[in-house]
Amino acid sequence: MKKHKGLKIFGCIVAAVVLFFAVINLIPPKKSVVNNPFVVEKGELPMIAAHRGGAINNPESTLFAYREAVHSVGVEILEGDLYLTKDGYLVINHDSYVDETCNANGDISLNEVKELCKDKSARHYISDMTLEELKGYNFGYYFEDEKGERIYKDVEDHRAAGLCAVTLDELFGEFYESHPELMFILEIKPGGERGFDACRALNECLEKYPEYRDRLVIGAFNDEIETELKTNYPELLRGAPMGSAAKFVFTQYLGVNLFDNGDFACLQIPTSYDVGVEIPLDSRSLVRRAHRRNIAVQYWTVNDAEEMRMLIEMGVDCIMTDDPALMREVLEEYK
Repeated sequence: MKKHKGLKIFGCIVAAVVLFFAVINLIPPKKSVVNNPFVVEKGELPMIAAHRGGAINNPESTLFAYREAVHSVGVEILEGDLYLTKDGYLVINHDSYVDETCNANGDISLNEVKELCKDKSARHYISDMTLEELKGYNFGYYFEDEKGERIYKDVEDHRAAGLCAVTLDELFGEFYESHPELMFILEIKPGGERGFDACRALNECLEKYPEYRDRLVIGAFNDEIETELKTNYPELLRGAPMGSAAKFVFTQYLGVNLFDNGDFACLQIPTSYDVGVEIPLDSRSLVRRAHRRNIAVQYWTVNDAEEMRMLIEMGVDCIMTDDPALMREVLEEYK
């Protein structure tokens, strides 16, 4: 009799838990943002984001690469990381130093440069250089084509060719009139006061190009910069910082997404994450749950055709890639 009663109580508990999860998943979640241009319509193909301008196709983070990505490939989104020069200009570069992409160390091999840069004090940091100093270097110097040839090493005028450091103002100005529909994924890399200054510089730049204000999403490498963006620039769309992204993924997998209160516009994640055990993040359910919150799902950095196809069929909003030309070829298969 006691055993029967215990089973009955256990059954009621299980039923209550099942009902609880059913109810919280039926309640429509609050939208993270009301208007999100980074979410594609249901059934539409994902957008291409040229990561670093398309680092496989052209010299990364240069105006040359961004022009090719827009004009030759027809990407919808340009991606880049932001740093401040010594004299306060906001420039685009993947790393805080420039040695591995330009001839800042003279005519030596890339392997020699990498060896040199193991000593951090030997690096050429953007924060230590003026814009004019940066402009003096050829940022196509180490780029190799499909044959392994450094085709821009001896270019006659690297500035005219668009192979020098590019400011955010120059990037916006390049496309503002011809491509007002263009979108941007940008990340502010510095922290502390320099990060705050970068936020202000970004906001001032957008005053010159107001149509782009609603067409970019900003990420932050540091928590204090994320707080700065939320507090002082709330109108700007933000990508999920690592902690918020992890919380969102965790609550979705547990089916308790109602308890996630993130207010970001884009979930920018890899297809898997290694925490000692590899956790797969390429989930159709994750995409669907993000879309219920009007959050765009953007995967990085995908350079393999099969992986691209898998994400396309999952219904993602954007694929960030170093090889936008390959991504365009894959998308053509679906048209």
